[in-house]
Amino acid sequence: MKKAILIIIAILAIAAFGTYYYFMLTPFSKEGEKKYLYVDRDDNIDSVYTKLSAWGKPHAMKALQTLASWRGYGDNIIRGRYEIGTDMSTRNLFSMLKRGEQTPLNVPIPSARTLDKLAVAVSNKLELDSTELLNALTDSLVCQRYGFNRQTIASMFIPDSYNMYWTVSVDEFLDRMKKEYDKFWNSDRQAKAKAMGLTQTEVSTLASIVTEETRATAEKPTVAGLYYNRLKKGMLLQSDPTVKFALQDFSIRRILNRMLTTDSPYNTYKYEGLPPGPIRIPMAEDLDAVLNYEHHDYIYMCAKEDFSGTHNFARTSAEHQANANRYHQALNARGIKK
Repeated sequence: MKKAILIIIAILAIAAFGTYYYFMLTPFSKEGEKKYLYVDRDDNIDSVYTKLSAWGKPHAMKALQTLASWRGYGDNIIRGRYEIGTDMSTRNLFSMLKRGEQTPLNVPIPSARTLDKLAVAVSNKLELDSTELLNALTDSLVCQRYGFNRQTIASMFIPDSYNMYWTVSVDEFLDRMKKEYDKFWNSDRQAKAKAMGLTQTEVSTLASIVTEETRATAEKPTVAGLYYNRLKKGMLLQSDPTVKFALQDFSIRRILNRMLTTDSPYNTYKYEGLPPGPIRIPMAEDLDAVLNYEHHDYIYMCAKEDFSGTHNFARTSAEHQANANRYHQALNARGIKK
């Protein structure tokens, strides 16, 4: 009799463990690849269930709902981006959601031309609202808090991919960007900027012109050196991309004489020195191209007539005029009028 009872108990224990294992320890997902659950500020327990049911096995969903009911998950839903691996059990999934152990993601910061484009790009990756972020970036007090103004705040962003949580707030995001900015501007880079007689923001502004002027990595230090030469000589920079920025028309392919009279501090054909701030977020390599500019005596540049994206450089006005004539003839031949 005693033996029979022990056998029954053993059978029941095995059955109980088997049931627990089936519902709680087997993989939750029926998919063959990892999935990401996004729980936003508008979600409730039902909407979370709806999102999970697309991937969860029926018995796993029942187990999850039971756990959620027992543990009061519906009263404390934590926003976040959660990675659901192919082998993640229902128990581990619930534990992750209950504790809010979200998975960070890589957020690329682009070399955007304008702050509104930056705000949209960032909000496409994070829960941040693009309007809220743009309002912060154009708020004088916010800019001042980080050591910039509305014209120079773009300098704070160093294009790269940064690991952060999907639910990061605007303040947390900006704090992180300032931290990365300070990390980039190490003592070596600061010393190079000082030796050039430029502030970090001025380096960023000059680098943004380099970014706009050429995509050819090899000639970026040459372009940087050319504009630095013009700055030191007190010459107008006469950079075509600054005119496009002044007009806020980036579709222009040919700068016409009437555009050169545009009354804007960003128009370097009209106003001496650097613009008030970057004309786009400069690439890190272009910041370094400025800090390690090529020492030469070029003061003119013109796009090559082969439309290769590279440039002809010149020391004299006569050399430059010859280069410009060839380029304008190529534009005419292709019917490019604006």
